[in-house]
Amino acid sequence: QVQLVESGGGLVQAGGSLRLSCAASGSIFSINAMGWYRQAPGKQRELVAAITSGGSTNYADSVKGRFTISRDNAKNTVYLQMNSLKPEDTAVYYCNADLYSYGTTWYAEDYWGQGTQVTVSS
Repeated sequence: QVQLVESGGGLVQAGGSLRLSCAASGSIFSINAMGWYRQAPGKQRELVAAITSGGSTNYADSVKGRFTISRDNAKNTVYLQMNSLKPEDTAVYYCNADLYSYGTTWYAEDYWGQGTQVTVSS
Protein backbone atom coordinates (compact mmCIF):
# COMPACT_ATOMS: atom_id res chain seq x y z
CA GLN A 1 0.00 0.00 0.00
CA VAL A 2 1.00 3.59 -0.62
CA GLN A 3 -0.07 6.43 1.60
CA LEU A 4 0.12 10.18 1.20
CA VAL A 5 -0.17 12.20 4.38
CA GLU A 6 -0.61 15.96 4.25
CA SER A 7 0.10 18.42 7.00
CA GLY A 8 0.44 22.15 7.50
CA GLY A 9 -3.04 23.39 6.74
CA GLY A 10 -4.79 25.85 8.95
CA LEU A 11 -6.36 29.25 9.32
CA VAL A 12 -4.44 32.38 8.42
CA GLN A 13 -5.22 35.99 7.67
CA ALA A 14 -4.94 37.39 4.18
CA GLY A 15 -1.34 38.13 3.38
CA GLY A 16 -0.06 35.39 5.62
CA SER A 17 1.84 32.25 4.79
CA LEU A 18 1.51 28.51 5.21
CA ARG A 19 3.74 25.61 4.30
CA LEU A 20 2.10 22.36 3.35
CA SER A 21 3.92 19.06 3.48
CA CYS A 22 3.03 15.72 1.96
CA ALA A 23 4.94 12.56 2.74
CA ALA A 24 4.52 9.48 0.61
CA SER A 25 5.20 6.14 2.23
CA GLY A 26 4.77 2.47 1.52
CA SER A 27 5.86 0.22 -1.30
CA ILE A 28 7.15 2.95 -3.56
CA PHE A 29 9.47 2.01 -6.38
CA SER A 30 9.82 5.44 -7.92
CA ILE A 31 7.91 8.69 -8.13
CA ASN A 32 7.41 10.43 -11.44
CA ALA A 33 5.79 13.55 -10.08
CA MET A 34 4.02 14.96 -7.07
CA GLY A 35 1.70 17.88 -6.86
CA TRP A 36 -0.93 19.81 -5.05
CA TYR A 37 -4.53 20.22 -6.08
CA ARG A 38 -7.25 22.17 -4.36
CA GLN A 39 -11.00 22.20 -4.32
CA ALA A 40 -13.10 25.04 -3.02
CA PRO A 41 -16.79 24.68 -2.23
CA GLY A 42 -18.82 24.64 -5.42
CA LYS A 43 -15.76 24.45 -7.63
CA GLN A 44 -13.91 21.72 -9.46
CA ARG A 45 -10.63 20.37 -8.22
CA GLU A 46 -7.78 22.22 -9.87
CA LEU A 47 -4.06 21.80 -10.15
CA VAL A 48 -2.16 24.24 -7.97
CA ALA A 49 1.41 23.12 -8.55
CA ALA A 50 3.32 20.04 -9.59
CA ILE A 51 6.92 18.95 -9.67
CA THR A 52 8.62 16.06 -11.42
CA SER A 53 11.41 13.95 -10.03
CA GLY A 54 13.76 15.93 -12.24
CA GLY A 55 12.67 19.21 -10.72
CA SER A 56 10.45 20.61 -13.46
CA THR A 57 7.57 22.61 -12.04
CA ASN A 58 4.17 23.76 -13.17
CA TYR A 59 1.91 26.28 -11.47
CA ALA A 60 -1.60 27.51 -11.87
CA ASP A 61 -1.66 31.08 -13.11
CA SER A 62 -3.51 32.17 -10.00
CA VAL A 63 -0.64 31.19 -7.70
CA LYS A 64 2.41 32.05 -9.77
CA GLY A 65 4.74 34.30 -7.88
CA ARG A 66 3.12 33.44 -4.56
CA PHE A 67 3.44 29.68 -4.18
CA THR A 68 6.53 27.53 -4.48
CA ILE A 69 6.58 23.76 -4.78
CA SER A 70 9.62 21.72 -3.85
CA ARG A 71 10.58 18.12 -3.21
CA ASP A 72 12.84 16.10 -1.00
CA ASN A 73 13.26 13.01 -3.13
CA ALA A 74 15.10 11.11 -0.42
CA LYS A 75 12.11 11.52 1.88
CA ASN A 76 9.45 11.17 -0.81
CA THR A 77 8.06 14.44 0.41
CA VAL A 78 6.65 17.42 -1.44
CA TYR A 79 6.16 20.88 -0.01
CA LEU A 80 4.06 23.84 -0.97
CA GLN A 81 5.16 27.19 0.38
CA MET A 82 2.21 29.53 0.15
CA ASN A 83 2.86 33.23 0.59
CA SER A 84 0.66 36.28 0.23
CA LEU A 85 -2.40 34.16 0.79
CA LYS A 86 -5.73 35.45 -0.40
CA PRO A 87 -9.26 34.52 0.67
CA GLU A 88 -9.75 32.91 -2.73
CA ASP A 89 -7.01 30.44 -1.84
CA THR A 90 -9.36 28.92 0.72
CA ALA A 91 -9.89 25.30 -0.21
CA VAL A 92 -9.10 21.74 0.69
CA TYR A 93 -5.64 21.02 -0.62
CA TYR A 94 -4.89 17.52 -1.82
CA CYS A 95 -1.53 15.95 -2.35
CA ASN A 96 -1.10 13.82 -5.45
CA ALA A 97 1.62 11.44 -6.53
CA ASP A 98 2.17 9.70 -9.83
CA LEU A 99 4.34 6.74 -9.00
CA TYR A 100 5.38 3.16 -9.54
CA SER A 101 4.88 0.79 -6.63
CA TYR A 102 6.88 -2.36 -6.05
CA GLY A 103 3.82 -4.36 -6.93
CA THR A 104 3.07 -2.45 -10.12
CA THR A 105 6.16 -1.38 -12.01
CA TRP A 106 4.68 -1.76 -15.47
CA TYR A 107 2.72 1.45 -15.28
CA ALA A 108 2.43 4.42 -12.98
CA GLU A 109 -0.58 5.06 -10.81
CA ASP A 110 -2.04 8.12 -9.14
CA TYR A 111 -2.40 8.32 -5.40
CA TRP A 112 -4.17 10.96 -3.36
CA GLY A 113 -3.97 12.21 0.17
CA GLN A 114 -7.00 12.86 2.31
CA GLY A 115 -6.66 16.61 2.00
CA THR A 116 -5.87 19.42 4.37
CA GLN A 117 -8.01 22.50 4.89
CA VAL A 118 -6.55 25.91 4.18
CA THR A 119 -8.69 28.84 5.22
CA VAL A 120 -7.68 32.42 4.56
CA SER A 121 -9.67 35.10 6.31
CA SER A 122 -10.19 38.54 4.82
